[in-house]
Amino acid sequence: MRKENIYLDNHASTKIDLRVVKKMMPFYTNHFGNPHSSSHQHGWIMENHIDLSRQQISKSIGSAKEEIFFTSGATESNNLAIKGVALSQLNKKHIITCVTEHKCVLESCKFLEKIGFKVTYLKVDKHGNINLNNFEKKIQRNTFLVSLMAVNNEIGTIQPISEMASGVKAAALKMGRNILFHTDAVQAPGLVEINASDLGVDMLSLSAHKFHGPRGVGALYMKRGIPFEPLMIGGGQERERRSGTENVAGIVGMAKALELCLEEMGDVVQSISELQKLVISQIEENIPGVTLNGHPTKRICNNVNISFQGVEGEPILLGLDFSGICASSGSACSAASHEPSHVLLAIGRTAEEAQGTIRISLGRDNTRKDIDYMMDILPDLIKKLRSMPVMAD
Repeated sequence: MRKENIYLDNHASTKIDLRVVKKMMPFYTNHFGNPHSSSHQHGWIMENHIDLSRQQISKSIGSAKEEIFFTSGATESNNLAIKGVALSQLNKKHIITCVTEHKCVLESCKFLEKIGFKVTYLKVDKHGNINLNNFEKKIQRNTFLVSLMAVNNEIGTIQPISEMASGVKAAALKMGRNILFHTDAVQAPGLVEINASDLGVDMLSLSAHKFHGPRGVGALYMKRGIPFEPLMIGGGQERERRSGTENVAGIVGMAKALELCLEEMGDVVQSISELQKLVISQIEENIPGVTLNGHPTKRICNNVNISFQGVEGEPILLGLDFSGICASSGSACSAASHEPSHVLLAIGRTAEEAQGTIRISLGRDNTRKDIDYMMDILPDLIKKLRSMPVMAD
């Protein structure tokens, strides 16, 4: 019974902007050369557009052009930042990250633990915030890397990255050491200001499909002079840090998408913030037994992560989908897992509460009408599910 098609899963992926598609199309038709074919015009044209896109992205995030490296997306960018730096500094063995990071960060750290690195996993409070005083106490003499996300992809909590990076640099200066700071900023563009220089970070990960760009392309900002061991070895593309022929159409699309989302950020944030407040207030007023997850105010404007007492998230999502509403239970990368969210467990939710949680992530195309329609469906759906007999194990 799909009467509507309302998309509320923008943390997982966003709809590509048609202006971005238009910008990309020539690179699927007229421009098809290999950017590293240096002997003819088709190669020169492609190389030039990669260079222009690199320049555009660097301008957008406040970096030098030479500090932008193109990847296939956030997972690769995060792997490169963590493992690429670690494998170049085998004599330094300590990394700091957080228990609520994206799985690709946590799994990269687990991989490094298997080969002798030590990792400190910072805990968070009930809102998903890291205790800054406790965080700085975890820095050791052999700490060489800190990796903390700017915006949590499940509960939307915003971390004070600039303050954290400043604290790390101050501690490193006292010890006469250099400690690198990486942030997964994938959920931030177009909704939160990101400027690599202002944040004081050494590395920053981006993914185009999170801000209305194409899937399969991302970038890693990496400050000049950072020691690095490439994970992809071959033709030496991306200044020998990421071999493989670049996705030129995707790169061009990413640069355009980032340009557009930053230009339109003010109006988009205002519109989405109003919808977020409406969703939270409507759910809390019309459905008993609910808990909002994440920080009540220091959260990204498009996130509503909410637990429903006495019901599982999966049947809620199926019921919404039946009515034409697309939401999720959390990270799309972990959607196939039936394990409760590690993020929700980290903020103190029980396994049962975590299993009864859905994530509504708003986008620029959503309207008040979408929310009204969802609220016509959701309260009755929850009431119906709660009234159903519980099946014995």
